[in-house]
Amino acid sequence: MSAPAMASAPERLGSVSTDSALELRGVTKLFGALAAISDVTMTVRSGERRAVLGSNGAGKTTLFNCVTGDFLPTSGTIRLFGEDVTRFPAYERVRRGLRRTYQISLLFGGLTVADNVYLACRGVSRGRYSMLRPRRGDALVQRAKELIAAVNLTEVTTTPVSELSYGQQRQLEIALALAGAPRLILFDEPAAGLSPTERVELIRILTDMPGHIGYIIIEHDMDVALRVAESVTMMHNGRVFKEGTPEEIENDPEVQALYLGGGDE
Repeated sequence: MSAPAMASAPERLGSVSTDSALELRGVTKLFGALAAISDVTMTVRSGERRAVLGSNGAGKTTLFNCVTGDFLPTSGTIRLFGEDVTRFPAYERVRRGLRRTYQISLLFGGLTVADNVYLACRGVSRGRYSMLRPRRGDALVQRAKELIAAVNLTEVTTTPVSELSYGQQRQLEIALALAGAPRLILFDEPAAGLSPTERVELIRILTDMPGHIGYIIIEHDMDVALRVAESVTMMHNGRVFKEGTPEEIENDPEVQALYLGGGDE
């Protein structure tokens, strides 16, 4: 049975949803004469799980950097939950519910798992500038315990992060991203460097996340990406190339020729 016909990117992505978490309209980022991303238009619904795929150099990480505010786009518009955040700094986007993980771990290696998660919860709370130690029964301490359990790290709660396996550190990063009240999380290659067993655990964690939290995942591991996403955007040379369901993307001849079967990882 042939795969369902896929609409072109402008047709599938051009409409604006009143229930959208993220709207990109004509987003372009130039570095001198180089267009890292060009005229990217995309809509991600609230609670949607989206994978952004493409070979190295396709523009995926630059796209993330523009969404988070690490880079300001050269042109185009970025709206987060209906609000124009195109020129907002990164911390203002965090306040509006955006979170992100990075390809390289950004953790406090000398602190315990519990301390790392507590600081993440504290950092997005109203009392983040307080110098007082948490009291017994502190709500943020309890929340940190819940997040640690959610990523299956309870047994290493008091372990220094420097002693964790690489896979456990990536799980901890997800716990940090869940701190506060996230509404949309950007995962930048969370499966990179993980063993097959750790990949299975990552899939479980992402699948079990609360339904109201949407995410966008950049991932080279197609098995992980297509199992945790409900929609897929393919990028090529800085542009949106295809968009569809995991099944449509996996069965599309142009995608297979360009990416799945091209060996260009």
